[in-house]
Amino acid sequence: MQADPARIRAAWEGRISGCQLGKPVELLSMSKGKAELDAYLRQADALPLRDYVPLIEGTLVSRFGAACCRGRLVRAEPDDDINYTVLSLLLLEQKGAALETADVARAWLRLLPAGATFTAERAAYRTLLSKASEHFAFGAEPGFDLGECSDNPYNDWIGAQIRTDLYGWVCPGRPTLAADLARRDASLSHRGEGVHGAVFVAALGAAIPAAASLSLALDAALEEIPANSEAAAAVQRGRELAGAPDAVARLHEHYAGLSPVHTLNNLALVVWALCSAGDDFGAAIGEAVAAGWDTDCNGATVGGLFGLRGIPIPREWTAPWAGRVGLGLAGTSELSVDELVNRTLAVASTLA
Repeated sequence: MQADPARIRAAWEGRISGCQLGKPVELLSMSKGKAELDAYLRQADALPLRDYVPLIEGTLVSRFGAACCRGRLVRAEPDDDINYTVLSLLLLEQKGAALETADVARAWLRLLPAGATFTAERAAYRTLLSKASEHFAFGAEPGFDLGECSDNPYNDWIGAQIRTDLYGWVCPGRPTLAADLARRDASLSHRGEGVHGAVFVAALGAAIPAAASLSLALDAALEEIPANSEAAAAVQRGRELAGAPDAVARLHEHYAGLSPVHTLNNLALVVWALCSAGDDFGAAIGEAVAAGWDTDCNGATVGGLFGLRGIPIPREWTAPWAGRVGLGLAGTSELSVDELVNRTLAVASTLA
């Protein structure tokens, strides 16, 4: 199956828009919790959330997310969610289906600033810096077992799940290949449920363009992770709560005690938002972000998966950032969405 240019464009536009929607309230949600996020959005008269977040001066949002607020956006501001998607594209341009975990590690050392990494990725990066042979980044052997990088206390958190979307985009109709590529990337820093969440998102992205319904795509993606895994249970929980008026409260109750950046709670939320929104893009990313936890990650993941369904992203979401995609990778501070779409289609054609 060939990649559809319209779907790839919508995936990029959806992922970027969802990321920018969630970015201003990320720290508010994760540090203060759902109640404070709700209070901010109510004070801003932004519920239900169907547009970019309004700015209220003197808040955490004004300190850390003002450039992404309504009326302030002039480009998509740099974010790790988009950095990793572009990094996946660069890796596939260089390695294609032969991509290995060591290639991901080398790319991090050459292109990914350590300051742009968090939790499991930063721990893995620290291990690379302390143990890798001097010339590993340029093709030498690592000099140690790369599996040590994933031996960290955050290896079941959301980091890998935000890195793997593009592996699904470039493998339409081939969820097993997408899952395999995602697993090779994710295993650098993650284990267990952290890997399963990443694999599921990539496999779902590959399954959606070829499936007759979202439900069948979810079934196909679930085949790529262990049926008895907690990630599979999170997917099923999100499906079962689709459309339920108390779904968000029930998700927060069930996953109470988990980090707001854990894989499982955010995966269940992503599936719930995607299954609940129908054909309404604003509802999909708006509800994903307003539900709390890792708001920019969930907005981005839902937005990208929604775009793969072949529904164009409304212009009111893309016009504010004007096709400009800010990045935090070595040697690249900004790309156009047109270039990203064209390069993604070229990779998909090669893999096909």
